[in-house]
Amino acid sequence: MRWDIFCQIVDNYGDAGVCWRLARSLTSLHGQDVRIFCDDLPTLNLLASGVDPEIKRLIDVQPWEASHNNSRHPVDPPDVVIEAFGCDLPERYLAGLLIAPKKPIILNLEYLSAEPWIVEFHQKASPQAHGIPKYFFFPGFQENVGGILIDPIPKEPSLTKQLIPENLRASWKLLRPDTKRISVFCYPGVPLLKWLEDLATLDENFDIVLTHGQREQLQFSSAHPTQPLALPESIKLISIPFVSQDEYDWVLSQCDFNIVRGEDSFVRAQLAGKPFIWHIYPQEDRAHETKLAAFLDLYLEDASQELKHAVIAAMTWAMPSDWHQSIDEWDAHSKAWRADLLEKQADGGLAARLMGFVA
Repeated sequence: MRWDIFCQIVDNYGDAGVCWRLARSLTSLHGQDVRIFCDDLPTLNLLASGVDPEIKRLIDVQPWEASHNNSRHPVDPPDVVIEAFGCDLPERYLAGLLIAPKKPIILNLEYLSAEPWIVEFHQKASPQAHGIPKYFFFPGFQENVGGILIDPIPKEPSLTKQLIPENLRASWKLLRPDTKRISVFCYPGVPLLKWLEDLATLDENFDIVLTHGQREQLQFSSAHPTQPLALPESIKLISIPFVSQDEYDWVLSQCDFNIVRGEDSFVRAQLAGKPFIWHIYPQEDRAHETKLAAFLDLYLEDASQELKHAVIAAMTWAMPSDWHQSIDEWDAHSKAWRADLLEKQADGGLAARLMGFVA
């Protein structure tokens, strides 16, 4: 089948990351023809860099406007159209579908959520005045929803430890032996500098792997943005360049703790089987707080009361000294959660469930 995925980027890497990973799963695992129409090609192309050329060749990446540039000619409609995260289709593209002899299925692919109400709305029809069939599709962790993107499943960290990506070799040489590693990829507005200063009180060394742009963000948040950051010797900051999805997945697997943002990184941190903080995209109506609470209800369902308190504190940016005493229990819990996730997504997760729905 042929698929058109429409992606308008709100959260730079999260939205593009999900669309790209979905496209590669549909092509490489399910043999589908996929086009992505995106309003921010530079971001999408950055994420796709470093991917196996054979996989990349299978996905047709186009600017948003290309979907309707040839509107004077008859439209060759796909079998499935995905409106990623509820974006509206370009009017001229939609007009082309209306006059085409064969109508596709339109899927409104929503954001990943653990909220209970999505079970009721998943796969429900969304009647449209234009008559083209349209349905809601909700990615999620529960059994009766759309699943998560699991491809490629990360291998055990010990198996890939020596497979340092070329782009990361210079940075990785700066890591200290026998030192805990924490990767950082978060939005502005959180007390990260204070968090690192508190981390330094734990009587342990930490190497902080800063993703592209995080050092500048950290510097800007300090009281003296033009002066070098002053942190205790137990904390070493190591910046890495912008890396592809696969390279970032490797970083997550090789760190002891990860701070992530966005939907794709959120899932990859879980599949890495390590403790993590999800810096969820903040929304003005505070809906992100409800979404985070729903995930924590599922994530911590079988955890001890002590671990529940520790993880909730960490996820809401309490200082490490408030919760780090539970890190070993959290590490074991992360590995168990990963195993449970993979068991529940053994049917192939989101890509396979989409295939099953449109078949």
